[in-house]
Amino acid sequence: MFRPERMAKVSVTGARAVMPDVIETLHELGLVHLSDYDGSWDGFDNGDPIEGAEEASEKLVTVRALESTLDVTAEDVAPQPTLPDDWETRLADLRDRVNELDDEGSALRDERREVVDRIDRLAPFAALGIDLDLLSGYESIDLVVGEGDRAEIEAELGSADEIRAFETFATDGVVAIAAAPATDEAPTEADTRGLVADALVSVEFTNYEVPDVDETPAAYLDDLETRRDELDRTLTEIETELAELATDRGPFLRRVERELTVDVDRAEAPLRFATTEHAFVAEGWIPAERFDAFEASLRDTAGESVEIEELEIADYEEHAHGNAHEVGDADEQDRAETGDRETQSPESAAEEEPEPAKATDGGTTVSGASGAVTMDEDPPVVMDNLTPAKPFEMMVKMVGQPKYSELDPTFLVFLTYPIAFGFMIGDIGYGLLYMALGYGLWKGMDSSAGKALGTIGIWAGAFTAIFGYLYGELFGTHLSYLGIEGLPLMESLAKGLQSSEWALFWIVISLVFGLIHLNLGLLMGFFNELKHGLKAALYEKFSWILGMNGLFIWIFSHQDAGSFDHGVGFLPGDMTFGSMKPAFLAGATDQAVLYDYLGFAGFPELVGILGLIAMFVGLVMVGIGEGATGLVESPAWMFGHVLSYLRLTAVLLAKAGMAFAVNLLVWGGYSDGHGHTVFNLPTYDVSGYEMEFVGLIHLGDGPLVSAIAIVAGILVLVFGHVLVLILGITSAGIQMLRLEWVEFYQKFYEGGGEEYEPFGRDVGQTAD
Repeated sequence: MFRPERMAKVSVTGARAVMPDVIETLHELGLVHLSDYDGSWDGFDNGDPIEGAEEASEKLVTVRALESTLDVTAEDVAPQPTLPDDWETRLADLRDRVNELDDEGSALRDERREVVDRIDRLAPFAALGIDLDLLSGYESIDLVVGEGDRAEIEAELGSADEIRAFETFATDGVVAIAAAPATDEAPTEADTRGLVADALVSVEFTNYEVPDVDETPAAYLDDLETRRDELDRTLTEIETELAELATDRGPFLRRVERELTVDVDRAEAPLRFATTEHAFVAEGWIPAERFDAFEASLRDTAGESVEIEELEIADYEEHAHGNAHEVGDADEQDRAETGDRETQSPESAAEEEPEPAKATDGGTTVSGASGAVTMDEDPPVVMDNLTPAKPFEMMVKMVGQPKYSELDPTFLVFLTYPIAFGFMIGDIGYGLLYMALGYGLWKGMDSSAGKALGTIGIWAGAFTAIFGYLYGELFGTHLSYLGIEGLPLMESLAKGLQSSEWALFWIVISLVFGLIHLNLGLLMGFFNELKHGLKAALYEKFSWILGMNGLFIWIFSHQDAGSFDHGVGFLPGDMTFGSMKPAFLAGATDQAVLYDYLGFAGFPELVGILGLIAMFVGLVMVGIGEGATGLVESPAWMFGHVLSYLRLTAVLLAKAGMAFAVNLLVWGGYSDGHGHTVFNLPTYDVSGYEMEFVGLIHLGDGPLVSAIAIVAGILVLVFGHVLVLILGITSAGIQMLRLEWVEFYQKFYEGGGEEYEPFGRDVGQTAD
């Protein structure tokens, strides 16, 4: 539950002749997390892919390219059950047709872009209504067409000394300009070139290049638009055929991809092995309890042609091969029921090959517990949690896979997250909706992450409904207002929106919950640190436990409670603030908020003094263990992180207030004379109460006004509660997630472990 499955390091050594059969068996087992050989053993090299690997890889690339072109995805298309014998011919035919359509479509799209560009360039000339052959070919004048303000253009041209005369023609912002240069001699092309552009340099003017065509602009524009429409129709036909191919051949492509992925995975497996000319060595990790099944399967395949060895069973301490259990000891501890095993030596060509020797350069090979030299690496992690807690593994993995050597917090997240979420929202109606949303996700999502998220939603919704029953609330309305009364434990709790005593109670409970949560985190950190020795665990984790708990024992004690009171009221009534501590935490029985509920008014003064001593001892230990950095962080770790849990009460009151405001706007509110507001519901008699707000439902005297008010009230009721429902996810969900990931995980969690990915396990569904 708090530890991953125990992993065993295994080695398979044999002749290269049986390597393909061994690979196929390993792939079918889907059990071995293969280790990658790094080339550090004398006399051994990484193996070569099995024959056919390159061809299979090329076909796989082709299939995935076709899937991309046809937009065939694993989410939308399932593979067909079987693969026909002539699949290679079908694949080649499909590739040729898809490539032909794709190339044709690309060429047509390029042409269409050119046509549209010509249409855009010709449109201004068509609007101008002047034949294109009249807009070019002159030497004595400069004639340009563009877009700009006609008045500004004429003013600028009129003031230009270089221009003797000009004429403009304008339509819909498009201006044609003909200008003659100011020269005594007959103007030449050199005199007119750029004449208008130079004159309009200070005016916003966009010059259009005159198209070189013989037709009128309108006729040419019609031809271009006709061609564009023809291209659109042809492209639609191509896209339709591609869509039909995706529908008809998509399942075929998905099946081919799956089969080729398996083939490539098998063919490239030797790249991860250590090999010589005649032998191979494959190493990897399997769950320790599965070794017998693993060995039996390989024996059935290769008989005595391979040597199968269990090199070590990994300890849960910081993993190092030298610290691994001896296999015999591990058998007694973890697999006593399976009996002893005898390791058989192979009688094959592999015996003549050199034994793997430890790298002389200090590489990554070390001796295992059995004495054999093995690849140095941490075991992969298989999280081992109770079935109800498994969906919450996703919330842990989002931070990082746990290391093999550290405790897995999934079960504690499972215990705390739904409860805290339910506490903050606490409403039967919202809880049922959260459960429905969660079930919809679980039912509708194919991915494991989607199903996990849906299950988490169901758990959170269930506790929201449970707390809602204890609070006695349905969509922010007390059940008693709806005529539901007398049920066991119903309305046994209150949120504190209209009762300061309950609000103070939840403040204290939030602090206590935070202390418990953080202590659990520090205890897990303490056990994690034990792998470095008791001294490290004491100075690096127990010091914080001592300091934090000592401080809050003092806070919840009578020591110095109100002894330096300056008469400043902290809260109404007799709950005053002393020099350091509010009286509702610890004080007289009529002040301490826990006394009425739990009979606790605070620890005795002596206990408080002992708490202070413990805090200072913890600080000294922090200074020794973590130096100045630890002392600087001590206010946050010992005090601030606990206060961070006050967000639980803050969200509780905020969401209750939002639901209350929605109901108040819709139903109206009346004062019962005791400081409480009740809603004017059809199921509740408010006669004799003083009206505070009439409410939309009860607004208006005439039928029309009343009808409009009722419709408005229904809209506010629906959209208001939907908003509260959504904000509940973004506030309660995210706030508790933050407490888990920051305050809690920071006390012990490192992450960075390697996920268990056995060779052959669902390899054909990697694209899924």
